[in-house]
Amino acid sequence: MAGVTRRHLDFDRLHNFRDLGGYSTRDGRTLGWGRLYRSDSLGKLAAPDAAADLDRFRALGVRTVIDLRYPWEIEAKGRVPEEAGLVYANLSVEHRPYDQASIDPALDPWRYLADRFAEVAEDGTAELRAALGLIADGDGPLVFHCASGKDRTGLLAALVLALLGVDEDTIAADFALTELATERLVADWRAANPGRELRWPAYGRAPEEVIRLFLADLATTYGSVRGYARTRLGVDEDLVGRLRKRLLDDGAAGSVGETGLSAN
Repeated sequence: MAGVTRRHLDFDRLHNFRDLGGYSTRDGRTLGWGRLYRSDSLGKLAAPDAAADLDRFRALGVRTVIDLRYPWEIEAKGRVPEEAGLVYANLSVEHRPYDQASIDPALDPWRYLADRFAEVAEDGTAELRAALGLIADGDGPLVFHCASGKDRTGLLAALVLALLGVDEDTIAADFALTELATERLVADWRAANPGRELRWPAYGRAPEEVIRLFLADLATTYGSVRGYARTRLGVDEDLVGRLRKRLLDDGAAGSVGETGLSAN
C-alpha cells in the first residue's frame, strides 16, 4: 500500500502508532496528514526508558488523547503522561472483557473477533458517540488508542473512515496494517507474562477479514455503517460535517448525502 512508510511512525516502545492521513474519500477529498492518529497503549510512554519516545510524541503536537481501555487496564499499565494543555479522555468502549491469549484455538478466530466487535458496537454506544464528538471538535492533532491498537482502536478507525466516505477496501487495508506489528505485540505479551502459555495462535493478528465481517454485520442489521451511526449512536449530519471539516483537506466538498448519513 502506498504511504505505508509515512503512515507508520517510528517509536522504540510503541509498535502500532499510525497516521490516518492520506486516505481518499468517494467525493475526491483526502484526509490530512498529522491530524488523526491511532496507536497501541500510550501508557508505554510513561516507562523510565521511554524518554526518547515521549519526545517524539511531543513533537507531533497532539492535543487530545482518547484512551479506549478499561480503567483497570490503565491502573495496571499506566496512561499517557500528563502534559500542559493535553486533553485526556478515557472512553472504555468494551463492556464484556475477555482474554485473547486464552481463546480456544479450535474457534474460527476471525468470526470470533468480529462477534466481539459487534458486542462493542452494541454495548459501547455512549463511548463511541463521545469519541466521535471529540474527534470532530478537538483542537489540534488527536490520537486514539487501546492496548495493542488493534481491535477497539480498529473498530473506531473503521467508523471514522466510513463516516468520512472512505471505501471499504481502504478501511480493511488500514485495519490489516496492524499485522506489521504482530510479532512485536506477541513479544510484548510474552515479556509481560513469563511462564504463561499463549494458547491462541491468532493473538496479535488483524487480517482484513475481521473488519470486513464486522462491517457486513452492521450492514445486515442497520443497512450500512452510516445507518448504524445514525440509529444507534445518534450521529447526525451536523456531526459528520464537523468530522469532514476537521479532518479532510480542501477540495471537492460534496454533499453529506454523497458520503455522510443520507447514503446507505
